[in-house]
Amino acid sequence: MSVLFISPGYPDEMALFARALADTGTSVIGLGDQPWDALPGPVRSGLAHHVHVGRLDDEGAVLEAVRGLAAQVTIDRVECLWEPYLLLAARIREALGLPGMSVERTLPFRDKELMKRTLDAAGIRTPWHTATHTVAGVYEAAERIGFPLIVKPISGAGSADTHRVETREELDRAVDLVRHVTEVSVEEFIEAEEFTYDTVCAGREVLFENVCWYRPRPLVTMQNEWISPVTVALRDLDRPELAAGREMGRAVLAALGFEAGFTHMEWYRKADGEVVFGEIGARSPGGRTVDVMNYATDGDLFAGWAHAVVHGRLPQPLERRYNAASIFKRARGTGHITGVEGLSQLLDDHGEHVAAVELLPVGAPRRDWRQTLIGDGMIVVRHPDLETTLRIADRAASQVTLHAG
Repeated sequence: MSVLFISPGYPDEMALFARALADTGTSVIGLGDQPWDALPGPVRSGLAHHVHVGRLDDEGAVLEAVRGLAAQVTIDRVECLWEPYLLLAARIREALGLPGMSVERTLPFRDKELMKRTLDAAGIRTPWHTATHTVAGVYEAAERIGFPLIVKPISGAGSADTHRVETREELDRAVDLVRHVTEVSVEEFIEAEEFTYDTVCAGREVLFENVCWYRPRPLVTMQNEWISPVTVALRDLDRPELAAGREMGRAVLAALGFEAGFTHMEWYRKADGEVVFGEIGARSPGGRTVDVMNYATDGDLFAGWAHAVVHGRLPQPLERRYNAASIFKRARGTGHITGVEGLSQLLDDHGEHVAAVELLPVGAPRRDWRQTLIGDGMIVVRHPDLETTLRIADRAASQVTLHAG
């Protein structure tokens, strides 16, 4: 089998997926805007060929390049796990007459308003919502929905350009901040805990599922620099409080007709037990969550995804052995990293349960926490018992400090 893989070198985890595809015995052809010598070494060693295009968002030029390539080599599938180019992948499939998600199937995964309308029609609870291209439309929607509400891009990924609004003054500020966005969704703010529902699928069947718990929810962490975001991959998916969310997740996949690959869904559980859909992407979760899932299973979900799309199955069963939590650290101060406090004590007390420490070294410039979820590095902890995992994760979040100056 020959697979055209879009953007094998960026974002960073795409290299791991491309390498996993090659490890199945698949001939992997890269398509991206990075030249060959800029690709990570493991990717280069796994690619049978690489097509360098000037810009992936120049769809006409990309399609012309791919048609030229298809006249010379066989292409059996097109795969993409980077959100901005899911539609490009679908258009290439249609242009070459290949199996996989069509443009029609892909659109609801990219257009949040169409996504929610589709799920509304299937009887799935979504936030009250509307979409608009105009400033006047934002104010009209706010009048209908009421405060608090959320303003966010229709085709965005993650929490970028997402704003919680509680007053007219905050709405005015949010409107100014999203003026560069072509179309926005205005929706009800759900006061609740936030979870994920992540799957690897083949033949419209769920081969593997994962639930992560955000502590606190991403909208809070993106507004407060002092918070260390924590994401916990839960070991026991049969916990009663997760049942309705998992059921909704499978209903969402059925309503959208998802066939094969990774999905990443976010959902809310209110204090009264009601579950509400958030959004879903036909892609792997970001923020190093696939790594956290691997720490929870001692498995390899990069390989799992590759085998699912190539062979329609996982290479081996995956057992959920641990609760695993990633803790992203944000340095205090500006400039360069000058030191870390509290890490040695954490390792002394809980070292056997600390699976990874990947913090920026002393001397490295600190990152802009507004632009990257992973901040200035991460710590991963894991334990079979959830309460123990949470206790260690909370200590890493509150007592390990990176300093910058």
